[in-house]
Amino acid sequence: MYDRAYIDYLIYFHCDRDYFECHEVLEEHWKSDPPKQRKKYWVGLIQVAVGLYHQRRRNFAGALRMMTNAIELLENDQQAVRNLGLQSELLLKQLEKRKKEIENNQDYYSFDLPICDEKLLAYCQQLCLDSKVLWGQTSDLSNEYLIHKHMKRNRTDVIEERRQQLERRKNQRKSY
Repeated sequence: MYDRAYIDYLIYFHCDRDYFECHEVLEEHWKSDPPKQRKKYWVGLIQVAVGLYHQRRRNFAGALRMMTNAIELLENDQQAVRNLGLQSELLLKQLEKRKKEIENNQDYYSFDLPICDEKLLAYCQQLCLDSKVLWGQTSDLSNEYLIHKHMKRNRTDVIEERRQQLERRKNQRKSY
Protein backbone atom coordinates (compact mmCIF):
# COMPACT_ATOMS: atom_id res chain seq x y z
CA MET A 1 0.00 0.00 0.00
CA TYR A 2 2.88 2.40 0.76
CA ASP A 3 6.11 2.79 -1.19
CA ARG A 4 9.08 0.99 0.36
CA ALA A 5 11.10 4.23 0.30
CA TYR A 6 8.45 5.87 2.48
CA ILE A 7 8.53 2.94 4.92
CA ASP A 8 12.34 3.24 5.06
CA TYR A 9 11.99 6.99 5.65
CA LEU A 10 9.65 6.36 8.58
CA ILE A 11 12.02 3.82 10.10
CA TYR A 12 15.08 6.06 9.76
CA PHE A 13 13.02 8.95 11.14
CA HIS A 14 11.68 7.12 14.20
CA CYS A 15 14.47 4.71 15.11
CA ASP A 16 17.99 6.06 14.99
CA ARG A 17 16.80 9.52 13.82
CA ASP A 18 19.07 9.29 10.80
CA TYR A 19 17.66 12.29 8.96
CA PHE A 20 20.43 12.14 6.38
CA GLU A 21 19.24 8.69 5.31
CA CYS A 22 15.62 9.90 5.39
CA HIS A 23 16.67 12.46 2.82
CA GLU A 24 18.61 9.95 0.73
CA VAL A 25 15.90 7.28 0.44
CA LEU A 26 13.04 9.66 -0.22
CA GLU A 27 14.97 11.83 -2.68
CA GLU A 28 15.88 8.78 -4.73
CA HIS A 29 12.22 7.75 -4.72
CA TRP A 30 11.05 11.27 -5.63
CA LYS A 31 13.52 11.43 -8.53
CA SER A 32 12.31 8.09 -9.90
CA ASP A 33 9.28 9.90 -11.36
CA PRO A 34 9.68 11.92 -14.57
CA PRO A 35 10.46 15.57 -13.67
CA LYS A 36 7.00 16.94 -14.53
CA GLN A 37 5.29 14.20 -12.50
CA ARG A 38 7.30 14.53 -9.30
CA LYS A 39 5.21 14.96 -6.20
CA LYS A 40 5.99 17.98 -4.05
CA TYR A 41 4.83 16.36 -0.82
CA TRP A 42 7.87 14.06 -1.03
CA VAL A 43 10.03 17.18 -1.10
CA GLY A 44 8.15 18.46 1.94
CA LEU A 45 8.95 15.31 3.90
CA ILE A 46 12.56 15.40 2.72
CA GLN A 47 12.82 19.00 3.92
CA VAL A 48 11.39 18.09 7.33
CA ALA A 49 14.22 15.59 7.75
CA VAL A 50 16.86 18.00 6.44
CA GLY A 51 15.52 20.75 8.71
CA LEU A 52 15.85 18.48 11.74
CA TYR A 53 19.33 17.44 10.61
CA HIS A 54 20.35 21.11 10.48
CA GLN A 55 18.71 21.95 13.81
CA ARG A 56 20.49 19.06 15.50
CA ARG A 57 23.78 20.47 14.14
CA ARG A 58 22.76 23.97 15.36
CA ASN A 59 22.62 25.30 11.80
CA PHE A 60 19.51 27.31 12.58
CA ALA A 61 19.50 29.30 9.32
CA GLY A 62 19.46 26.10 7.24
CA ALA A 63 16.92 24.49 9.58
CA LEU A 64 14.59 27.47 9.33
CA ARG A 65 14.79 27.55 5.54
CA MET A 66 14.02 23.84 5.26
CA MET A 67 11.21 23.87 7.84
CA THR A 68 9.57 26.93 6.25
CA ASN A 69 9.64 25.29 2.81
CA ALA A 70 8.40 21.96 4.20
CA ILE A 71 5.43 23.58 5.90
CA GLU A 72 4.42 25.38 2.72
CA LEU A 73 4.66 22.24 0.57
CA LEU A 74 2.83 20.00 3.04
CA GLU A 75 0.16 22.62 3.70
CA ASN A 76 -0.53 22.81 -0.03
CA ASP A 77 -1.09 19.06 -0.34
CA GLN A 78 -2.75 17.97 2.89
CA GLN A 79 -4.79 15.24 1.21
CA ALA A 80 -1.60 13.58 -0.05
CA VAL A 81 -0.20 13.79 3.49
CA ARG A 82 -3.35 12.10 4.83
CA ASN A 83 -3.00 9.46 2.10
CA LEU A 84 0.44 8.71 3.58
CA GLY A 85 -1.24 7.74 6.85
CA LEU A 86 -0.32 10.96 8.66
CA GLN A 87 -2.56 13.39 10.53
CA SER A 88 -1.85 16.40 8.34
CA GLU A 89 -3.28 19.04 10.71
CA LEU A 90 -1.31 17.73 13.68
CA LEU A 91 1.84 17.40 11.58
CA LEU A 92 1.55 21.03 10.47
CA LYS A 93 1.07 22.13 14.10
CA GLN A 94 4.17 20.18 15.12
CA LEU A 95 6.17 21.72 12.28
CA GLU A 96 4.99 25.27 13.09
CA LYS A 97 6.00 24.74 16.71
CA ARG A 98 9.39 23.42 15.62
CA LYS A 99 9.83 26.38 13.26
CA LYS A 100 9.28 28.83 16.15
CA GLU A 101 11.79 26.91 18.26
CA ILE A 102 14.31 27.07 15.43
CA GLU A 103 13.71 30.82 15.07
CA ASN A 104 14.61 31.09 18.78
CA ASN A 105 17.74 28.93 18.31
CA GLN A 106 16.35 26.26 20.62
CA ASP A 107 18.12 22.94 20.80
CA TYR A 108 16.96 19.94 18.82
CA TYR A 109 14.89 17.20 20.42
CA SER A 110 13.35 14.11 18.84
CA PHE A 111 9.69 13.93 17.92
CA ASP A 112 7.51 11.44 16.10
CA LEU A 113 5.45 12.01 13.00
CA PRO A 114 1.73 11.69 13.75
CA ILE A 115 0.98 8.37 12.05
CA CYS A 116 -2.76 7.71 12.12
CA ASP A 117 -2.81 4.55 9.98
CA GLU A 118 -2.60 1.86 12.65
CA LYS A 119 -1.63 -0.82 10.12
CA LEU A 120 1.24 1.32 8.83
CA LEU A 121 2.44 1.97 12.37
CA ALA A 122 2.21 -1.71 13.30
CA TYR A 123 4.05 -2.72 10.12
CA CYS A 124 6.89 -0.28 10.77
CA GLN A 125 7.15 -1.36 14.39
CA GLN A 126 7.26 -5.02 13.34
CA LEU A 127 10.05 -4.30 10.86
CA CYS A 128 11.95 -2.66 13.71
CA LEU A 129 11.44 -5.65 15.97
CA ASP A 130 12.63 -7.97 13.20
CA SER A 131 15.73 -5.81 12.72
CA LYS A 132 16.29 -5.43 16.46
CA VAL A 133 16.06 -1.64 16.39
CA LEU A 134 13.96 0.45 18.73
CA TRP A 135 11.03 2.43 17.36
CA GLY A 136 10.67 5.86 18.95
CA GLN A 137 14.06 6.11 20.59
CA THR A 138 15.54 9.56 21.04
CA SER A 139 18.38 10.82 18.92
CA ASP A 140 21.86 9.91 20.15
CA LEU A 141 23.35 13.39 20.41
CA SER A 142 26.77 11.92 21.22
CA ASN A 143 26.95 10.09 17.87
CA GLU A 144 29.24 12.34 15.83
CA TYR A 145 28.81 10.25 12.69
CA LEU A 146 25.03 10.58 12.83
CA ILE A 147 25.11 14.29 13.55
CA HIS A 148 27.73 15.19 10.93
CA LYS A 149 27.04 12.38 8.45
CA HIS A 150 27.26 14.59 5.36
CA MET A 151 30.91 15.28 6.21
CA LYS A 152 31.94 11.94 7.68
CA ARG A 153 30.50 9.45 5.19
CA ASN A 154 32.52 7.94 2.37
CA ARG A 155 31.97 10.30 -0.55
CA THR A 156 34.15 8.58 -3.14
CA ASP A 157 31.19 7.66 -5.35
CA VAL A 158 29.67 11.17 -5.08
CA ILE A 159 32.96 12.85 -5.96
CA GLU A 160 33.48 10.52 -8.92
CA GLU A 161 29.93 11.14 -10.20
CA ARG A 162 30.45 14.92 -9.99
CA ARG A 163 33.78 14.62 -11.81
CA GLN A 164 32.10 12.64 -14.60
CA GLN A 165 29.27 15.17 -14.89
CA LEU A 166 31.76 18.03 -15.11
CA GLU A 167 33.67 16.16 -17.80
CA ARG A 168 30.44 15.58 -19.78
CA ARG A 169 29.54 19.29 -19.56
CA LYS A 170 33.02 20.26 -20.77
CA ASN A 171 32.72 17.86 -23.70
CA GLN A 172 29.26 19.20 -24.57
CA ARG A 173 30.60 22.77 -24.65
CA LYS A 174 33.42 21.72 -26.94
CA SER A 175 30.96 20.18 -29.39
CA TYR A 176 29.06 23.46 -29.90
